[in-house]
Amino acid sequence: MIMKPTTISILGCGFVGYPLAKRLLAQGWRVRGATTSESKLTGFLSDGIEPYLLKLTPNLQGQGRRDFFDSEAMVINFPPGRRRKDVGRFMEDAIASLLSYLERGDVQRVLFVSSTSVYSAGVVREQDAGMQPPASASGAALLAAEKILRHSSGFETTILRYAGLYGYKRKPGKFWSGRFLRNPENVVNMLHRDDAVGVAMEVIEQNCWGEIFNVCADQHPSRADFYTHAALHLNIPPPVIQSGGAQSNKVVIADKVKTRLGYTFKHPDPLRPAP
Repeated sequence: MIMKPTTISILGCGFVGYPLAKRLLAQGWRVRGATTSESKLTGFLSDGIEPYLLKLTPNLQGQGRRDFFDSEAMVINFPPGRRRKDVGRFMEDAIASLLSYLERGDVQRVLFVSSTSVYSAGVVREQDAGMQPPASASGAALLAAEKILRHSSGFETTILRYAGLYGYKRKPGKFWSGRFLRNPENVVNMLHRDDAVGVAMEVIEQNCWGEIFNVCADQHPSRADFYTHAALHLNIPPPVIQSGGAQSNKVVIADKVKTRLGYTFKHPDPLRPAP
């Protein structure tokens, strides 16, 4: 039987990482949390999270960064930067920097937060990544990072490929309010933060390592329906819909989290009201 670790470090203790840290604390874990924002450190400390101010430049910078890797498990959750022109090189160098610390530290299990942007188009499941080149440079960078971490012999890695995150302060109704909506007939692949945290918790609590999971709501409404509904829910102008000109569609299937982890999505339909 694999012993469950008791200390975990979260690199990227933000929109998903922070509520995950609080859930882990409630379950008795010792949690180290890293942020790039100095203003968050006091709040971390008051919550019981051991605070670290760390930044990937792409080399890891910050005081106490070696101690941060003295945990048995680690969550790596930082965006590659979609607008960064050198995103591929940046991500490669950032992962190389993290590996140098991982290999010298105590980390035995890694949970890497990736994205469904690793897929191009079509109906996609976990095994389809790499069958076609990702549609974006950031997607290609994440796919390359996944491979590096999975092939490391020093620790086991599970990959979570999150769909588009929404919920709480992320209000999708604001994204296209009053603007022309591109590809309105295409479907959305969305993920509420509650489920992003919920699936991560199940992986950690069940010691489910060496796996890859798509994490996406069950239902895939059209972009027109989703963004219009979200805007009206906020009582703001809906997007302007122009039909035609649809690009290749993508439908992310997340059945594996249900069969392998026994997970039931709290928010399976993005059209339903949610916090």
